[in-house]
Amino acid sequence: MRCSWAMGNDLLMAYHDKEWGVPKKGDAVLFEMLSLEIMQAGLKWEVILKKRAGFRAAFYDFKIQKVAEMTEEDVQQLMTNKEIIRNQRKIRAIIKNAQNLLRLKKETGFDFGEYLWNFIGNRQIINRWEFGEEVPAQTALSQKIAKDMKKQGFAFVGPTIIYSFMQAIGMVDDHLVNCEIKKDNVGSK
Repeated sequence: MRCSWAMGNDLLMAYHDKEWGVPKKGDAVLFEMLSLEIMQAGLKWEVILKKRAGFRAAFYDFKIQKVAEMTEEDVQQLMTNKEIIRNQRKIRAIIKNAQNLLRLKKETGFDFGEYLWNFIGNRQIINRWEFGEEVPAQTALSQKIAKDMKKQGFAFVGPTIIYSFMQAIGMVDDHLVNCEIKKDNVGSK
């Protein structure tokens, strides 16, 4: 059995089974997941997964330096790209966030993974929810991270987006207790 949100759709099932809740620490994958979560705001995750290849092409496979160098001309070109979500605020946020990641690294020496995982002492939070309705949309921790990211200059990083991001990158394991992935990954923990 899987978490109910991933049932009945091959894209969602594959994402659920292979990516969601799996700890990730590399800058490019973290930047990609944050960018996809931003694009997903107000939409279904399935829409984002269907356009994932388009996002990767449009944003240089989420190479932070390349995205940080995108210009106004690039933004206008992306607004005509049918392979992605054409939301100017979200596109600009992704570019701004790339610029802030470079600045953060330069000023603190921390890469994105170190910055994020330090909030939880480098240890995955494993929740034991029985029902999907129990899983929160945000937590005190996602509020704290969102607040700090906003202070650092990041855009489109409210506590709900950040909690979803935390789930996606495995900072939080919110697979339900009866989910086969939870049982495979956690065993008797």
